[in-house]
Amino acid sequence: MQEINVGLIGGGFMGKAHSLAYAAMPMFFWPAPAIPVRRIVAEADADLAAVAAKRFGFERSTADWREIVEDPDVHVVDIATPNNLHAEAAIAAAQAGKHIICEKPLARTSQEAKAMYEAAKGAGIVHMVAFNYRRTPAVALAKKYIEEGAIGRILSFRGTYLQDWSADPDSPLSWRFQKSIAGSGALGDIATHVIDMARYLVGEVASVNAIMNTWIADRPVQAEGADLLGTSKNSGGPRAEVDVDDEVMTMLKFADGAVGSVEATRNAYGRNNFITLEIHGTEGSIHFNYERRDELQVCFASDGSDRRGFRTVYTGPAHPYGDALWPIPALGIGYGETKIIEAHDFIKAIVEGGTVSPNFADGYQIALIEDAIAASAASGSWVDVPSIDG
Repeated sequence: MQEINVGLIGGGFMGKAHSLAYAAMPMFFWPAPAIPVRRIVAEADADLAAVAAKRFGFERSTADWREIVEDPDVHVVDIATPNNLHAEAAIAAAQAGKHIICEKPLARTSQEAKAMYEAAKGAGIVHMVAFNYRRTPAVALAKKYIEEGAIGRILSFRGTYLQDWSADPDSPLSWRFQKSIAGSGALGDIATHVIDMARYLVGEVASVNAIMNTWIADRPVQAEGADLLGTSKNSGGPRAEVDVDDEVMTMLKFADGAVGSVEATRNAYGRNNFITLEIHGTEGSIHFNYERRDELQVCFASDGSDRRGFRTVYTGPAHPYGDALWPIPALGIGYGETKIIEAHDFIKAIVEGGTVSPNFADGYQIALIEDAIAASAASGSWVDVPSIDG
């Protein structure tokens, strides 16, 4: 069986998730399209890199990510770093002819995203941006129902992504609160996941009307290098400015006439990873809550009036990806499974010489939507979203 050698840039939380996916993918999808080999991992210094290699099962490590790009034995460059490193590493990898998977958002700005997309497109390599939530089997099942026409013509979409890990003003100033590194706050970090699912399930966004707020103006400077995601406090230390958004709300107009809304915040006490979507059509409705990710709520207009209401479909072997996961419905799908599915689809596209979605074109289009949302929040008016094709 073919082997695909992977070079991973970044040994943090996302590096762990991606490494788990490469190790487990052949266990779930067998026969696998190819066997991912964890060849080399890069981190900020030699000690961190060595720890990442041992922990995540890589053969060797380096403190210079360019060594991965220049290694002729590496087939895939996996970018799991903070956002400010995405563009340079991806463009270099594309120029070296490597296939690329990059964490979301694709870049800090639409200009960086465009350069990454053009480099990948020109190189003729397989490229993917890791919006993994769309690979939750229940979301893929929603896509199947929509494509079958089960809910008719889509009228409206409502999506949320609510978290509370940064609601405490004494949670540390991680890189996610610094524009120079992250590019944006809740908009790029979490709202983009919902925007990706909106495009996946409904279609292209034509225009937006948004509000953005920064609720906490400064935070304690983080002493540790790792991204702690609000798990520590430092109320007595020095503080520094937060220069990104904490919350975004936007109305949407889709190209096909549907309307919608997206709300994202990291300041919602009581919400952990509350990703929801609700879609209403002329023939029914669909509701999904990621915190109950084995379930899809459906209601069809064809249901009799004496039984109309949302009912639960528990995803399992009969549903998308189900035959590769667990043998009975509702046995339990986790975050790791979405990454395993993502790794499978990416490796499969490499082996078959095809394309995979979401790719850098999708990441670039979402960056243009981000630009429009930020411009709308600044102007208080509707802003049209340009297309990468025109």
